[in-house]
Amino acid sequence: MSTDTPRRLVWAPAFASLALLVCAQTALRGQNAAPAGPAAELKILGSVETPLTLSAADLKKMPRKTLTVTNAHEKKTEVYEGVLVQELLRRAGAAQGGSLRGPAMASYVLAEAADGYRVVFSLAELDSDFLDSEVIVADTLDGAPLGPNQGPFRIVAPHDKRPARWVRMLKTLTVVKSPAP
Repeated sequence: MSTDTPRRLVWAPAFASLALLVCAQTALRGQNAAPAGPAAELKILGSVETPLTLSAADLKKMPRKTLTVTNAHEKKTEVYEGVLVQELLRRAGAAQGGSLRGPAMASYVLAEAADGYRVVFSLAELDSDFLDSEVIVADTLDGAPLGPNQGPFRIVAPHDKRPARWVRMLKTLTVVKSPAP
């Protein structure tokens, strides 16, 4: 028997014990797992009368809009469902309809994603008194909740020729009044 044999016999039980300990801790962690993270929220901020923080359940209770669009990247038809951005802005008290005139026409909505991506829509282009844009905050795709890389909320702007303003992982909509010259 070589001089290495006793050492191997000592280490083998130690590694087996360590493996059992790791398995036990993993099992316990699974039983007492913390929640998967904060609940999905969409904030509407800025130049509005009533800033809002909306949950996925809040959006489900609002008037819904379904859009059938072509995914330019994958060349396939997709069905999104959600709430018109116009409705969300109305509930927050943003200028719309007859009150959207004069200096308010230079206002815009900054849409921001969890990963820092940001795009701008003019306030007027989100108002059906000016344009039938049908821009929605979607929470479902083809009848299922949006996946983690897309949602929980996504802007869908069906009339944009390129989907560059289709903000995935949407976190905030901020209404901004342009300063007077």
